[in-house]
Amino acid sequence: MRLFRPVRGHGEGDTDAALLRAVADGDPSALATLYDRHAGWLFARLSRRCADAEVVREVVQDTFVTVWRSAGGHAGREAGGWLWTIAARRLVDARRVQERAARVETARVEDWPSPVAASAEERALAGLEFGDVGTALDRISPELREVLRVTVVDGLTTREAARLLGIPEGTVKTRAMRARAELRAALAQLRPHPAPHPRPAGGPA
Repeated sequence: MRLFRPVRGHGEGDTDAALLRAVADGDPSALATLYDRHAGWLFARLSRRCADAEVVREVVQDTFVTVWRSAGGHAGREAGGWLWTIAARRLVDARRVQERAARVETARVEDWPSPVAASAEERALAGLEFGDVGTALDRISPELREVLRVTVVDGLTTREAARLLGIPEGTVKTRAMRARAELRAALAQLRPHPAPHPRPAGGPA
């Protein structure tokens, strides 16, 4: 369901920067185009942090309401990173509201499912950030590491990752291949193959 309806026409050819300038000038159709362009991957990524679809929908809506109010303060070419920062903060706020509501309803909070329990994404991130894999990740460049996170951990498509990171789809694919190659090389250094055992002296020829 669309949250915003266009007034003037905007299309895929408009850059995020142009759309944000139009939003700052009060053009609802520019906001509608931004919503169509970015809401899908925002919903997908937020859903990996929160299983409550209704909460995720509210967070996405709040994100674009914030964009409508503060687009004039955004300085940049692509909106993906800025949108994700807003959405992540709104999700934290929503979880805090859920937690307070649960505490009011019952004094035995431990009997309720925790609204701030680690999500599948957070558990995966923890697995990536510790041990040899985490050490190996620290050895690759930040831009390659971020591509791995959004494509492997968050499960975003190449197109969604491109919009989030503000880079072309071809760059996402290239960086993903480089990131995997560098990660394998780093892991090989951390986990060297054991040397073969020498044959016992005097054995059979």
